[in-house]
Amino acid sequence: MKEKLFDSEAKVMEILWKEGPLPAKEISLIAADQIGWNKNTTYTVIKKLEAKGFIRRDEPGFMCTPLITETDIRKNETSSLLKRFFGGSRKALFSALIEDEELTESEIEELKDMIDKRMGSKPRA
Repeated sequence: MKEKLFDSEAKVMEILWKEGPLPAKEISLIAADQIGWNKNTTYTVIKKLEAKGFIRRDEPGFMCTPLITETDIRKNETSSLLKRFFGGSRKALFSALIEDEELTESEIEELKDMIDKRMGSKPRA
């Protein structure tokens, strides 16, 4: 995925991921209610998303369908963050995330279990 998803575009994609395919008019009503956007702003963002290949618009009613998943975007953004700020090192990213964060014992155990699961080890008792 070459194109970047900007914050305004992410807001429209979040609506589509949550609600599923919707007519552009319905997206604009939701965006007006949740974000405070006017119809023209929403339609402009929809056109940008379509041009980038993130959504497809079909007749009737400009039905908008997401062509990428939230997981796809999350992986792409994480990969970009890793390369840009951490030299591709997951260890450096993980260290930065937990360095200043106060973690509960439960959160620490969950993280350990995730790592054990990823490594193919048996989960902790």
